[in-house]
Amino acid sequence: MSAANNHFDVIVLGVGSMGSAACYHLAKRGIKVLGLEQFDIPHNQGSHHGKSRMIRKAYYEHPDYVPLLERAYELWDELEADATEKIIYRTGGLYLGSSYGSIITGSLESARKHGLPHRYLNHAEICEQFPSFQVPETFEGYFESEGGFIRPEDAVQEHAHQAEKNGARILASTPVLDWVSSPDGVEVKSSAGNFSAGQLIICAGAWTGPILRDLGIELTVTRQVQAWFEPKDDPKKFTHENFPCWFIETDPPHGHYGFPTLPSQKGLKIAEHKPGEPILADQVGQAVDPPNQSELDDLQRVLNTFIPGAAGQLLKSCTCLYTNSPDQHFIVGKHPELDPVSLAAGFSGHGYKFASVMGEILADLATNGATRHSIEFLSPKRFG
Repeated sequence: MSAANNHFDVIVLGVGSMGSAACYHLAKRGIKVLGLEQFDIPHNQGSHHGKSRMIRKAYYEHPDYVPLLERAYELWDELEADATEKIIYRTGGLYLGSSYGSIITGSLESARKHGLPHRYLNHAEICEQFPSFQVPETFEGYFESEGGFIRPEDAVQEHAHQAEKNGARILASTPVLDWVSSPDGVEVKSSAGNFSAGQLIICAGAWTGPILRDLGIELTVTRQVQAWFEPKDDPKKFTHENFPCWFIETDPPHGHYGFPTLPSQKGLKIAEHKPGEPILADQVGQAVDPPNQSELDDLQRVLNTFIPGAAGQLLKSCTCLYTNSPDQHFIVGKHPELDPVSLAAGFSGHGYKFASVMGEILADLATNGATRHSIEFLSPKRFG
């Protein structure tokens, strides 16, 4: 391989949720970009598998996320306009919890601050408008019509495909063995050979901790269970045309969330949004234990309690990974000490919906050293 063929403007390490979007945005700008992915594209070894990821604007986690989400929606629509398959479904999003929790108060705060359309629901209105749900009288509700879900595997594949159409080189099944940074750029050693670039973007998901040991930020990886149950009631009640995505704050500030049945997959999906069983750093990449019966029983018990008509026979289950930052917020920005390096990590289970805008931000950082988007609250420098 000649020196000209193995030198790039930007190398993206990890072509999953954020990396595929970064390759897409760089390639659209005419940047010579190489994406390196250790698995297939997409794959089921990390965080983006499971057929659905929720998208919502009224972000109870922090109002500063909302402008990023508004841009993310625009970019998802842009990606889908050139795609062969539908990627985003606006089913509406229903959030349920008590007044002492965080999901309703946080969602209302974000919606009011940014003028987002929404409906507040008292208990009687929840029962009237969403009769499939059974919640305690102390529960309140929040509904946003722009809520919905993205098909993550399709979106990762589409980002990568359109990146290649625009000139990106993407190598799957190509582990990175080592990398070094200097004032002149970066050198990357991979199973397919050695490459160099002026800039490096690291978005390696659960593998970020070992790759960026010198960053000094502790990332924890946890095992998360997802399951699909066949509805006991009329299945038409739970299709994406008739049923919203939902989040129920069952254990404040954590809870359970789920999706309607999808066009190509039977069953109503449920999972718990709470860091699960930790995976030690030296065990990341090894086989993750499948869901056990106790975990599946707990998920079915939640459905029986809150959506009893959905809690039929178990159809399928799997595990995925959360990569958790110390404060549960994302870590996005330039490396504090290595100028040619940008990073995106710690998406803590609620990050996939941001992938489209994170790709734009990472492309900005690699080409301009800065971005117009307000990401100061996500900077790695906040950890000192």
